[in-house]
Amino acid sequence: MLHKGIATLAAGLMLCFFLLSHFDPEFFFLHFYEALVYVVILLMLFYFHERWAYMLGIVAPAEWLLLMFITGGLTEFWTHVVNILRGPTLTDPPALVGALVSVLSLSMILLCWYRWRREFAGLGKGIRTFLVSLGIVSTYYLVLIFWFWKAVTAALSPR
Repeated sequence: MLHKGIATLAAGLMLCFFLLSHFDPEFFFLHFYEALVYVVILLMLFYFHERWAYMLGIVAPAEWLLLMFITGGLTEFWTHVVNILRGPTLTDPPALVGALVSVLSLSMILLCWYRWRREFAGLGKGIRTFLVSLGIVSTYYLVLIFWFWKAVTAALSPR
């Protein structure tokens, strides 16, 4: 059964990444690529593959949050949010969208975990589903990191 809350969160995350591509046009394809995993989650929900959609909905946002934590992106996002709350000026809209993505990602993880426990706990497929999803999402983000690294080094290299 299609869970509308998870579909709404996936669509919201997808739209946030598209909005980030608007603010950061030199990384349009990178942000577009970040949104693709949420398109896959929506398609899996639509075609009644909830087990995989829920697990991807747990693993993909968790890896994104971990990646942002390692690179310092989360602290940057929330520093800008605190600055906005102190004063009425919005100096960095992408940081605000990044903070929104982090909140939506955490919500997605919690809601997918709840639905997973409610519908699939005890069926004996949890470890396998988790490991396959972790492998897919890890490969997905390794490609993203490699792509980003190549883009940054190409932009910084002297011509």
